[in-house]
Amino acid sequence: MSINRVTLLGRLGADPEIRRLNNGKLVANLRLACEERWKDKSTGNWEKRTEWMPVVIWVEHLVELVEQYVKKGDALYVEGKFQTRKWQDQSGADKYVTEVVLQGFDGKIELCGPGRKGGSRDDGDRDDRRGGGGDDRGSGGRSFGGGSGGGSRGPRSMTDDLDDEIPFAPEFR
Repeated sequence: MSINRVTLLGRLGADPEIRRLNNGKLVANLRLACEERWKDKSTGNWEKRTEWMPVVIWVEHLVELVEQYVKKGDALYVEGKFQTRKWQDQSGADKYVTEVVLQGFDGKIELCGPGRKGGSRDDGDRDDRRGGGGDDRGSGGRSFGGGSGGGSRGPRSMTDDLDDEIPFAPEFR
């Protein structure tokens, strides 16, 4: 028995790439930056490492919601599974990529962070939600599930202040 389940919390490095394939199916490609920060005990300096995770969404209604609500810099909580693809480049060499895939009923994506009230916004308030203002912690995020009912168990919000001892310490519902 085995489990292929991936849970990520990170920031989108670019706007989602939405494509319609020849067969009419919609697909979204995301690049999620998952950052790890820690304080070096010997120097006292903050260190960080960023892993860029490719995310592919095959569930059409999730693709449509991502296209409507998700933009570069947004904090996302993603649940999916690892999948490795193989292809050949122009010279005939085998190439591989491992991606986090959301398809069927087992994928979930949730918009997290300050400024999210009910998950909707227009591009006009983008600067307002990134700049000053109060802490919107507890205002909730926008959760998009792969299809099964039930509430979200992912993080509800995430603070932009990553300078404390525990980075990415989101609140849970």
